[in-house]
Amino acid sequence: MSSASENVNAKKHVRVNSGRARVVRRSTQGPLDPDEAPLINDPLSPGTSAFHSPEQATSSRLLSPTALSASQSQFPIREGNNSPRPQMAPRLQSPQPSNLSSNLSSNPSFKTAHSTLSNRGSITSPAKDFGYLLRPEIYHPLTLLDVPPPFRVLSAQPDPSTLLNILISSGHFRSAAIKAGQILTSSSPPISASDHEQIFALFYTRLSCLTLCNQTALASQEVKALEDLNSSYYRDPETLTHLVPWELRVLAVRLQGMGFNDARRGVMGYYDLAREARLILTTLKKPLSHPTTSPSTETHSIASEIELWETRLHDLGIRVGSALIEMEDLEGATRHLKSLKPAPSQSKELEFQKALLWLYLGDVESAHRCIASTADTGSSDKVILALSHIADNDPESSVSVWESLISESTSAAETAMYRQNLAVCHLYLGKLSSAREALEELVNIGNSFHALTFNLSTIYELCTERSRSLKIGLAERVAEMSDSMKEGAEVGWEKVNGDFKL
Repeated sequence: MSSASENVNAKKHVRVNSGRARVVRRSTQGPLDPDEAPLINDPLSPGTSAFHSPEQATSSRLLSPTALSASQSQFPIREGNNSPRPQMAPRLQSPQPSNLSSNLSSNPSFKTAHSTLSNRGSITSPAKDFGYLLRPEIYHPLTLLDVPPPFRVLSAQPDPSTLLNILISSGHFRSAAIKAGQILTSSSPPISASDHEQIFALFYTRLSCLTLCNQTALASQEVKALEDLNSSYYRDPETLTHLVPWELRVLAVRLQGMGFNDARRGVMGYYDLAREARLILTTLKKPLSHPTTSPSTETHSIASEIELWETRLHDLGIRVGSALIEMEDLEGATRHLKSLKPAPSQSKELEFQKALLWLYLGDVESAHRCIASTADTGSSDKVILALSHIADNDPESSVSVWESLISESTSAAETAMYRQNLAVCHLYLGKLSSAREALEELVNIGNSFHALTFNLSTIYELCTERSRSLKIGLAERVAEMSDSMKEGAEVGWEKVNGDFKL
């Protein structure tokens, strides 16, 4: 039984030959075989034979581009031809530099095609399209919800046909913002999408007026249309100068930081502008490194440009410190202000601004050093001294300083500011009646700046529980000043509810 099963298994594993005839493999030659001729138009293929070994291939690639005779060649010559062909190294023969002109004229393969790129002077770059800033959906409508009722009267509003510059000079910032938006989106006559000077000027007017009329939130949304101002699209392709005005770039940094809810974005934006200002200053100072015996007009213009950019650079440093204070990073603001160099002699107002930041941080000595570094230490030093007395909780000493400034002042605007600060000192001393009388007198003579109306509204809240009627009456008195203020008596006529604490 076992032998029968073994025979069956043996038969199962036997290979049965098929009836098809076996195909004999043919010997073929391809383009890579040694006896095949190289491609005619292949510049990298060898002359008539292939390499037999890696060593031979290496030696062949190191040969100079000259023809080799049959005796000099280390490769076998194809025997199918009657006359042996010389072997060529796999390199293209190039013309000699000295015979370049003759080769260009004799050999047509070395001639270059005619191109118009050589005449760069006749080529004008296409005008850039800034039409995306002319879309009506960018600009938000301004409502009257934040305007006090006395200022909503139609008779108190300026004429719609009033020019934009007149609206700005008369203090109608809300109307100026509306006017700028209407001009940007108007179709009769439309603004050319390539007129970047007019577009950016109107856009800056729109954003700055929105900021001045307490609509910073809308301005921070509309500024997003500019996107990345560091993009090369905003630069002139020939001179590489920035097409956006410097004032708009500085304002856009702060507004974009607020719009994207990222305060550090604003600080980084200021540093980007400072880096550009330093590069420009380095470029401007190079011609002055070799002074000439007789200064020319060009030298004076370069010196004025250097003065301008130094002022801008110092202004950016102060703005960074202010931004750090807004972020409540007081330690970082202190370190940053200490690293700033004194402002140029012609920019003493910048040192005054730095001194105010030091007072906010509580460093009175550093504030006095900022004022002492300027050439003129008259009224500015006394103002900082008076404010430092208030910061040290010594309003009595501050009163004497303010009274001295009032007696020495010759400017009506400065006198009004000194008298307002004197009234605040009286408020700190508990003299509410004298403080109220002083502020009301300032309003009666035609002053209505923000600090004055805000502090008087605060005194109304401290004097009575029915302060709302007094604050509305104050708003009505300020609104009645419209006729005199339209004639240019004061700037900043338009008010919002925050000015009267309504």
